[in-house]
Amino acid sequence: MREWLELKIPPPVVWLVCAAGIWGLQRWLPVPELWFPGRSWLALLLFLAGVAIAVRGVMVFRRHATTVHPTHPERTTTVVTEDVFSLTRNPMYLGLTLALLAWATQLGSVLGAVLFVPLFVVYLTELQIKPEERALSDKFGAEYEAYLETVRRWV
Repeated sequence: MREWLELKIPPPVVWLVCAAGIWGLQRWLPVPELWFPGRSWLALLLFLAGVAIAVRGVMVFRRHATTVHPTHPERTTTVVTEDVFSLTRNPMYLGLTLALLAWATQLGSVLGAVLFVPLFVVYLTELQIKPEERALSDKFGAEYEAYLETVRRWV
């Protein structure tokens, strides 16, 4: 049933929808804003960490001349296991998640963080990452399966 949605919507688009949802909740629902000293600094730190992780992942993919296009895993030319990919199988998605958490933090939206960050993670896991993993397992076989056994999906 959900196969029709697998690998169809690029993760940055899903991120934008979730970010808009967080903003909308904070703007239109009468929920209190979470304020604490250093909130903007924490948001900035989360955002910069997310960008750094995601950009590093893209750079490593580029160095290996493989695709970063999230809706076409079949275009992948090699299994990348070095650098940031030795810590997480999905650094670009981890980076987007940290950036979304940063956005919720900056807005002080606890409800947005509690609703939309997990929704984003579940969406990516079920409709993006798992289909990518199936495609890469089909393409690279034992080499990719060994990677799955040694590096965690998220962190």
